[in-house]
Amino acid sequence: MHELIAAPYLDSFLLVRPGSPKAAKLPFAEYSWLLRAADADADCPTWLADVAQRTWGVGLTGRRLREAVAVRLLSPYGYGRASYELNLGCNYDCEHCYLGLKQFSGLEWPERERLLQVIQAAGVLWLQLTGGEPMIDKLFPETYQMAYELGMMVEILTNGSRLAAPKNLTLLTRHRPNKITLSVYGATAEAYDGLTRRKGAYRMFIKGLNAAHEAGLPLDLALIITRHNTHEADAMRALADRYGLPYREYTHMSPTIYGGAESLASQAPDHLADREPFRGCNAGHTFFHVDPHGMASICKVGRDNAVPLMADGIEGLARLGGVADSLMLRTGGCTGCRLSGTCRVCRPLAKVYQEAKAPLNRYCQHAETRS
Repeated sequence: MHELIAAPYLDSFLLVRPGSPKAAKLPFAEYSWLLRAADADADCPTWLADVAQRTWGVGLTGRRLREAVAVRLLSPYGYGRASYELNLGCNYDCEHCYLGLKQFSGLEWPERERLLQVIQAAGVLWLQLTGGEPMIDKLFPETYQMAYELGMMVEILTNGSRLAAPKNLTLLTRHRPNKITLSVYGATAEAYDGLTRRKGAYRMFIKGLNAAHEAGLPLDLALIITRHNTHEADAMRALADRYGLPYREYTHMSPTIYGGAESLASQAPDHLADREPFRGCNAGHTFFHVDPHGMASICKVGRDNAVPLMADGIEGLARLGGVADSLMLRTGGCTGCRLSGTCRVCRPLAKVYQEAKAPLNRYCQHAETRS
């Protein structure tokens, strides 16, 4: 199995290694040489072996290029990143979850295999596997392995409850992910199990965290701070520090993808962190999201006018740029807003808050001006 990936990424060409944040830029001439050499079943060239040794400590001297490096083709679609929800089902029942109903359904293997090939052909180098809880999906091992074999840098968003399972741990150790992001819902069983509404959830999380940490897998923590666990915020940070892991804090709870307000009740208003002003993003242009049924949208929030990839194929992605531009227009309650220049949320996110009839202070600066 490949050690490195050589791939186009937006306007450049990169050499990357799964599980490492390091990357080396490739001149177009060297990328083109690798394409030809891989087809010819040549050995790794000296210059490539030098880069691999210097950057990652990987020895490629004397190895076949095709075996050591996954050389990705140029894509006319120019996407660099994507996220894929394997399944909306979950083994937790968190009050704050933006997925709402969390129904177990998704593509069977033949369609899922074709979907992964479409994602790769679109140019995607970084792929995020999410859910629901992706590791309880019956086809998670097959999906992960194929994404890896197709030469994508795979990140897994997980609650960690299945990380210690021998089948999963063996798979992820043999074929290292680019990153595993673990959600943290508390620092004690009382808070963690209370937020997830699953007895024993904290024990499973710690077991998975320990197993992955001992295996040397690349971990990152997402600290989810709600009204249930604000008293443990410092302890959650201390937990991350104890393992020496990077972390980010999430304090803004969003409405559900169906426009429901039920998830907003978990918000801890005193812990709302100021968002940076929204300066635009490349959703729909260089990034896209795919739901469990193969519907491609500009992102996880802006799901309107989704493209059915199973019916339309990769050609359907050509429509996403126009969809993105239309969804970003300031419409509805945001038409003519005088604060739009410093607004802290994108239009699709503002729309779901408005549909959920959320308090203005959750997403809009007008709450401050009125007060």
